[in-house]
Amino acid sequence: MFRSKGRSWKTLLIALVAVMAFTVMAGCGKKEDKGAAGGSEDKSKVIATYEGGEITEDEFDREQRIVLALQPQMEQFMQMDDFRDYLIKQEIAYEYLDTKADAKMKEEGKKKAEEQFTAMKKSMGDDAFKQLLDGQKISESEFKNYMVRIYTVMESEKAKVTDDDVKKEFEATKENYITASVRHILIGFTDKEGKERSKEDALKVANEVKAKLDKGEDFAKLVKEYSTDGQPNIDNGGLYADTPVSNWVTEFKEKAITLPINTISEPVETTYGYHIIRVEKRTEKKFEDLTQEEKDLIKMSVASQNLDKFMEGDLEKKIIKKIELPKVEQKKEEDGATNSGTNGNADKSKTDAGTSGNDGATKDNGAATNNSTSSNDK
Repeated sequence: MFRSKGRSWKTLLIALVAVMAFTVMAGCGKKEDKGAAGGSEDKSKVIATYEGGEITEDEFDREQRIVLALQPQMEQFMQMDDFRDYLIKQEIAYEYLDTKADAKMKEEGKKKAEEQFTAMKKSMGDDAFKQLLDGQKISESEFKNYMVRIYTVMESEKAKVTDDDVKKEFEATKENYITASVRHILIGFTDKEGKERSKEDALKVANEVKAKLDKGEDFAKLVKEYSTDGQPNIDNGGLYADTPVSNWVTEFKEKAITLPINTISEPVETTYGYHIIRVEKRTEKKFEDLTQEEKDLIKMSVASQNLDKFMEGDLEKKIIKKIELPKVEQKKEEDGATNSGTNGNADKSKTDAGTSGNDGATKDNGAATNNSTSSNDK
């Protein structure tokens, strides 16, 4: 029941940038460091020009490979014109804003980046980290230079977000900070034996379960008898304890917020089936209850939203002069296996699912940064 897999490529890409700005790394992002690791001159065709700079075909190719190293499931979008158009505009935005960042922001970005770079290599191990880069033919310095742009720009954007902005965003999204303990029975559109069943049949069973609960039958007993949610939840009597409601799909979340405590709901339809829900506890947060980490996440969310507005506004209307992307078919003929590195072979369906498909109402947790912001239900 957790929030599902159907996130668009744009959401994935924006989330990737936000998550990287919090959790990955950077190096020394100077403009002259954009070239390949050996210092070889980039003689490839210029495919985009903007106020104060340009993007070459080799630079854009490297941008794509770095994105694939970080999120292999993006490979399915690399043949889409609108994805490629957005990706190059994002590259321009970060190149442009990086040059506008002051020395303090660059230093702050570099400091945080180095800390995260060290942590990432330690977490993955040197060999695994090398394989990550080798799979897409990326050098460590190229990877660092890419990340420093992310850090520098996001640190600059975060610095513009005021305490009032954070409070305003919290007030607009405060329901996402509600936690609830919810017990439920899922009557899925696939039964316990793995056979599909119609909505009508599922609803009929759900109404039968609801009637038994209304007569006082034990909730946990009926969970074991009827629920098609994941085994951990079934063994736990159908209980999701003290869970942020923002983790759940919209229909389930709304019921968790509005259902009177200890009341048995009517069947609630989601993409997973019909849920019979009982909210056992619900806790709302005030701004003063937020942890510093939660406030930082809100600040990052506002900064990301502002960056997206910049891309849709001034970047498009005033800064970009010309974009001439190479045809996808041409690129495939010329480069063959550019994007077919180790990471490109990852199981995309698993990566995009975020969490186990057994959790019948859970959100995709792939972009934790945005899970507690207004972008949750977009």
